[in-house]
Amino acid sequence: MRIDRIKFITELAKQDITLVELAKKSGVNRVTLSNIKCGKSCRNEIAEKIATALDIKIEDLLEK
Repeated sequence: MRIDRIKFITELAKQDITLVELAKKSGVNRVTLSNIKCGKSCRNEIAEKIATALDIKIEDLLEK
């Protein structure tokens, strides 16, 4: 599953949250979050954890 890196970065900025904070909140490794931020794909479960931690729908993060 590929998270749109621009949407991801924008949501982080909008919520004023760092990757370290998101890692603690979501239970996803910071390195994994950094890879996603750089455009790498991830498993569905990881994307769901990120969306839940950011309190948004997973569809709002995915590439179209």
